[in-house]
Amino acid sequence: MISLTIDGRRVQAKDGATILEAAQMFGIDIPTLCYHPVLTSYGACRLCSVEILQRGRSRMVVSCLYPAEEGLEIKTSSPRVQRLRRGIIELLLARCPRSERIREMARTLGVAEPRFGLENDECILCGLCIRVCHEISEKDLLSFVGRGFEKEVAAPFYEPPEECIACGGCAYVCPTGAIRMVDGKPEFLWQRKSQIGEPGSG
Repeated sequence: MISLTIDGRRVQAKDGATILEAAQMFGIDIPTLCYHPVLTSYGACRLCSVEILQRGRSRMVVSCLYPAEEGLEIKTSSPRVQRLRRGIIELLLARCPRSERIREMARTLGVAEPRFGLENDECILCGLCIRVCHEISEKDLLSFVGRGFEKEVAAPFYEPPEECIACGGCAYVCPTGAIRMVDGKPEFLWQRKSQIGEPGSG
């Protein structure tokens, strides 16, 4: 066991635990969209960022990836942390304004409307669907394709994968509803785009 301080509270965590896991163990809430306890952490959304003090220096780290260390001091809701989270959720709200989960998180963080143009997208590129397909279903049918603004989640050749076992894991972990179960099979965002003739859909 290791001892560390979270929001002024001295706690103990198991060796190998991350800051996020240590905080959750003691009921300390840290928001996240791309984390799932049974999947490998990826650190995509950055909402779980916290401020750590180490050897007199302060810096921001992603709590789902950063290991809990002996003597570490952590602030999960300092003004610096709150500013960062509000900036991140504002960008996500502009990207996915119809996502109920993102709207709820935005309200919690005090963000009513984004200052940026709305994109009406659904996917935040959290990678949860890719990881559940790889780590739980062991099928490796999904991956990130494209770069920059063209980056998205898709199957090879933008075709519904024949090897899909329709377990529904990808739809279950999707935080925004970009993946839906239709007639017992997952329907992906690129499929809906192709149906309405949007570019970049294969």
